[in-house]
Amino acid sequence: MTQATIHVAGGGAVHAVRSAMDLSAGKSDHPFRGKRVYMIGIGGSGMSGLARLLRAQGAEVAGSDREPSELTASLAESGIGVTYEQDLGELPACDLVVTSAAVGPTHPQVSTARARGVEVWLYARALGETMTGTLGVAVAGTHGKSTTTTMLGCALADSGLDPTVIVGATSGQLRHGCLGPATPPAGFRIGAGPVVVEACEYNRSFHSLRPRVACITNVEADHLDCYGTFDGVIESFRQFAALLPSAAEGGLLVIGHENAQRGVVTAGLACDVRTVGFSPDADWCVRYDPGTRAVGLSRDGRERAAWTLRVPGAHNAINSATAWIMADALGASGERVAASLAEFRGADRRMQLLGELAVSGGVVRVIDDYGHHPTEVEVTLRALREAERPQTRGGRLICVFQPHQHSRTRHLLDQFALSFGEADVVLVPPIYFVRDSERERDLVSSEDLVSRLREKGVEAHAAAGFEEIIARLSGMVRGGDVVVVMGAGPVWKVGRGLLAAGSRKG
Repeated sequence: MTQATIHVAGGGAVHAVRSAMDLSAGKSDHPFRGKRVYMIGIGGSGMSGLARLLRAQGAEVAGSDREPSELTASLAESGIGVTYEQDLGELPACDLVVTSAAVGPTHPQVSTARARGVEVWLYARALGETMTGTLGVAVAGTHGKSTTTTMLGCALADSGLDPTVIVGATSGQLRHGCLGPATPPAGFRIGAGPVVVEACEYNRSFHSLRPRVACITNVEADHLDCYGTFDGVIESFRQFAALLPSAAEGGLLVIGHENAQRGVVTAGLACDVRTVGFSPDADWCVRYDPGTRAVGLSRDGRERAAWTLRVPGAHNAINSATAWIMADALGASGERVAASLAEFRGADRRMQLLGELAVSGGVVRVIDDYGHHPTEVEVTLRALREAERPQTRGGRLICVFQPHQHSRTRHLLDQFALSFGEADVVLVPPIYFVRDSERERDLVSSEDLVSRLREKGVEAHAAAGFEEIIARLSGMVRGGDVVVVMGAGPVWKVGRGLLAAGSRKG
């Protein structure tokens, strides 16, 4: 345990969801029991977790991916067969094919399945079906989904509720909770209790889920290549919230008070709705001290729980408070949840310390982060500035940011230009090209972002690629610097490359 004080007053709020459905009800009636399921793209974080869940629910599971990885090796070790010859279109006998969102309708194995008359489902539909006969819990929002899902999963595990968790990030605490022994990082946990999933809004995939309890951390403009307008995004979240059952049936939505467009999203809902935020008008009011990372959670003017976080940032205070509220509603011990949150060390690629690089005058700390939306960039840099305080050591906060998707960069360029104020230097490699058309590639470049940042007074430089950035960083860093590598693409290679280059020098 940490030395932080953990306090819970008066026990958790008893919500109707506790008595609406026994956590293990319906376990013998899973829709996948006895089916042969073949998964294309099985090596993805979510898909690999789903593969294990389907097998736990009685399915015979196998699959394919483009190339071997740690995740596919782990699946093979657990007895789930994985092949890597997708282009031939060969497909074993199966009752159902499940594909990741990255697999298109013309994929050779998909074409074979359709020619045989085998049903083909997207990942989200299959994930939603796993909630049949269970207590389904979904964590949605433009930002904070992975961290909040992991926090909640760990808290439920620490409280003895034995959850199943499927999340798009990995954590060494997820298997046994924050209060148990560390394990190799994983993005899944298979248990006999509630099914907790990260609910992604891209392409409206979260509409396929069947939650009884859900949260929406925030709603902002993103995936405009899919939705077209911010109003389209808001409407999609409204439709997601409408999936929840009535309050009498245990339906509960926890939603951000400040920036979740809650008026539109919650209008006409039959479920119970509770807001969480820093505003005293929120149903659950959060107090946060950035200096000590102490979090307090109040309801009706009375503090109900308090803990001190290991992970920095006001956004993580909200994430942890949301996890506490949901765990409380699911029947967890409030005190046990607070203790779990106090020991939470973060999900991988979320302000993750990769290591320290010894240089003349001290050390350089190298951090990896998944942030790729303007708000994520802004709150992460602010949290790192508060937590790392490089300026007190004569250092700088250096950000390597790889924009993700040309359409996202183009739609949000003005917002990106305002997001790097906490950084002293920004290095920008080419935009990661994914899902967009070739026409989008011609409409915006990393140089456009660099130009906008310079207009805002930020020292920014475009780079031709990762090797150039690693070489530039190797020559410019000094003792006290903090280097954060950000983005959803392969930019993670930069941080590891920088540490490897420094090791070779040493």
